[in-house]
Amino acid sequence: MRKTSLAAAMVAVVCLFTFLQIACQPAADTNRSDSLAPNTNSGREAVDTAAIEAELLRIENDWPRVIKEKDVAAVGRVEADDVVIVYPDGNVGSKQQDLNDIGSGALTADDIDMSDLKVRVLDSDAAVVTGQTEIKNGKYKMPDGKLIDITGKYRFVDTFARRNGEWKLVAGSSTRITASPATTASPSASPAVRASPAASRPAASPAVRAPSPRSSPVATATP
Repeated sequence: MRKTSLAAAMVAVVCLFTFLQIACQPAADTNRSDSLAPNTNSGREAVDTAAIEAELLRIENDWPRVIKEKDVAAVGRVEADDVVIVYPDGNVGSKQQDLNDIGSGALTADDIDMSDLKVRVLDSDAAVVTGQTEIKNGKYKMPDGKLIDITGKYRFVDTFARRNGEWKLVAGSSTRITASPATTASPSASPAVRASPAASRPAASPAVRAPSPRSSPVATATP
């Protein structure tokens, strides 16, 4: 009987020891396991390139209409207040110049064609547009009433940034396309136009902007 009691006591001790081992096991560190889990979120925001391209192409292709209809409201929406515009002659224009030139009808043309437009999306809030603008029978009216011929082809670069959910032109520049170095006209005898949402401006006069070419005619004025 005593032997049986001793055996039972030993079994009880073994059971108690096993229970204590289990009870003392550290709890699973759920936070640690989560932190070690593979991170499937790269943190990079998905960029809808197609939608951005479509919107910026729409803006650029709308400039011929903006010029024709003197739509200053469209200029006000598209151009940032602090936009920097560099014209072919090296002069720098502003949003206010564009608003004045387009509203007054200083820039006119029989037709303005946009071509070779390409959009390079940098991220969800920045993109660059390049292209060409051809102005047919284009004229820029100087403050003194004289007309400058800005007919020609121009290549432009426009930089856009998305601000408060809207795409704004923040910088742009343009240069005139010449037939060849041998036939390149001198700065004082050839108008220069630039393409994009901003105006082109003749030297020593308000900025003239073409539907997408900005023109900085530095040509001989015609009566």
